Amino acid sequence: MNLFTLPVRVMIGDVIEQLSDITRKRLLIICDRFLVDTPNLKAIVSSLSANNHVDIFSDVTPDPSVQDVAAAIHTLATVRPDTLIAYGGGSAIDLAKAVKYFAQQSGLGTCSFIAIPTTSGTGSEVTSATVISIPELNKKIPLFHEALLPDRAILDANLTLTVPPQVTLFTGLDVLTHAIEAMVSINACHFSDALAEKAASLVFTWLSTAVHEPGNLDARHGLHTAASLAGMAFNHAGLGLTHAIAHQLGAFFHLPHGQANALALIPVIRFNRQSVKARNGYARLARSLGLTGCKSAEQHGVDLLISAIEGLFRQLSYSPELLATGKNDCIHVMAEAVLNDVTLRTNPVQPDQQMVESIIRAL
Repeated sequence: MNLFTLPVRVMIGDVIEQLSDITRKRLLIICDRFLVDTPNLKAIVSSLSANNHVDIFSDVTPDPSVQDVAAAIHTLATVRPDTLIAYGGGSAIDLAKAVKYFAQQSGLGTCSFIAIPTTSGTGSEVTSATVISIPELNKKIPLFHEALLPDRAILDANLTLTVPPQVTLFTGLDVLTHAIEAMVSINACHFSDALAEKAASLVFTWLSTAVHEPGNLDARHGLHTAASLAGMAFNHAGLGLTHAIAHQLGAFFHLPHGQANALALIPVIRFNRQSVKARNGYARLARSLGLTGCKSAEQHGVDLLISAIEGLFRQLSYSPELLATGKNDCIHVMAEAVLNDVTLRTNPVQPDQQMVESIIRAL
């Protein structure tokens, strides 16, 4: 039996209005440190009912580590909140999800969990996944468990208006990667395909505008919606080789996750096209994007999808090149980690060590 669920309650609109029902609670907000003194967060906190008690944990670093999780759990154990709120980008939400899960496993009890994304990328607000780093081992560990799911996700595109263009670019390409990998996953179905196709369409429609016109609210809303749709798609279908490689690029070279995905995306599509299932998925996506007609050959559809991605890169003035870093000796270790990455399990083609090393070396 196959099961498809959308368990997170998604609320779209003004964040202050969506939080107005919280009263007489102990709140712990986990947020990126640079967001603590921003007008948006100050307005949100000041708008909460005065009978709430609010604490903030802001020691969130990019690619949160196990040490970050431990520190945040210590704060949670002290505060003992009724409600946990994750406010920020993927790192803040991923950290909050890990804190909620491990605190519960440690006997610290449960609390309601609200995710408020301020970037349009990871889709973490609607997924049962989180990624935690072990810096001393150059590892990023993806974790999947239903207990990681937020109870509510609040999507307010106004919170993304101040996101810098480069961050918008890379988070948007992360969304596109989520959608494309979900389309060709071995667990893909009509439900996840519908979500992935719409997410990809929104990225192609709005990403360039959002990068070049940061204040365009229509573009911001389109990308914010796309991020959650793609998150729902891969939460069911899974991801693939692009993400498995991206996790290692992030761990070894400390690249933003979206940039790491963008580097590997086209090379992985070219690798996966040997699979009939993958060619079919890529071609269906090309047709849904209006790149090709219904009767076009699948190989042609894959070529057109790659050309469309390359065209998007040009619109964004982005060149997907990883400069030499003197770490070629790490390729073997990285390839081993790729083969052990949980996201590889749903890739349509299972590569061997030599294949993975070849892809990484070509980057």
